[in-house]
Amino acid sequence: MAEPDGQGPGAYGACGSRPPRPSYDVAVSSPVLESNGRAGASAPPACAWCQGPLDGAEHLSGRLRCPHCGADTTAPWPTDAELDAAYGAWYRPPTGRFSGVGDVILRRFRGRLAQRLDRIAPPGPMLDVGAGDGVLIDALRARGRAAVGLERNPVRADLRAGDIASLEGPYAAIVFWHSLEHLRAPGEALGRAADLLMPGGVLVVSLPNVESWQARAFGDRWFALDLPRHLVHVPAPALIARIESLGLRVQRTSHLRGGQVVFGWLHGLTGALPGHPDLYAAIRRPEARDRPLSPERRATTLAAAATLFPVAAAAAGAEAAAGHGGTIYVEARK
Repeated sequence: MAEPDGQGPGAYGACGSRPPRPSYDVAVSSPVLESNGRAGASAPPACAWCQGPLDGAEHLSGRLRCPHCGADTTAPWPTDAELDAAYGAWYRPPTGRFSGVGDVILRRFRGRLAQRLDRIAPPGPMLDVGAGDGVLIDALRARGRAAVGLERNPVRADLRAGDIASLEGPYAAIVFWHSLEHLRAPGEALGRAADLLMPGGVLVVSLPNVESWQARAFGDRWFALDLPRHLVHVPAPALIARIESLGLRVQRTSHLRGGQVVFGWLHGLTGALPGHPDLYAAIRRPEARDRPLSPERRATTLAAAATLFPVAAAAAGAEAAAGHGGTIYVEARK
């Protein structure tokens, strides 16, 4: 099965299964929102991506689309307490997230990324922003690279707490693997990364592409929407423009290398079946689900996904070829 997930949990983590959440289908007309019992919840103060004003923003379900850069900001803007609740203990248990060979596959993908970073980056330490349980850090260290993993709530003693603003460089490479969309100020985080890179250093970013065909096909049910954990939803051109504005040279982009590409289609197609089965819950371990899933329900969901896999793979290939893949992967050099 295609890679289902990015690597980081907590403040930086990749998409998880969908617990019940507050309604984010809102119409914003004032600085204070009242939506489904969330009286007094704050409206986004500005676009989470470009910090431009949201006056005249397009109102979508759970999001406001910036008229300046085209990125979507989650609305209502979740509180810290709501985000803490969204990353429950089930989100990343010590036993691992995925059943069967899922965690093995994930480690293999991280190993391939470590191999590429070792090849294209100059000598020096590397930084993984949103290191999760340290899979990429382990792979980099296995190749003889010094590596720092950053997490708001580290699950290992050798990972650092905090955000990128608190660090000092320089770094030979900095990675944001499905983590920027979880940050309250992702544009500022990219700016700090550019400052921390050494000359010739490499920035690698992967994040969901809100202009992808799968995002349009599945709408509010798109796998990578993941409200409220994802705070910003960025179109590929906006990511590239931001990176270039920081003086970095974009050297490679891909709509296939960023993970979740086939899985985004497979999750959406399976979820469109009667009963809306949750494929992501089905591939997770029982302790990594927010609610019980019967063995029979899990088996039928996996069987449906296996049947739909050729369709999902074809759709992913078509959207990538058209430059509208489910994720955007960017390599840039300072």
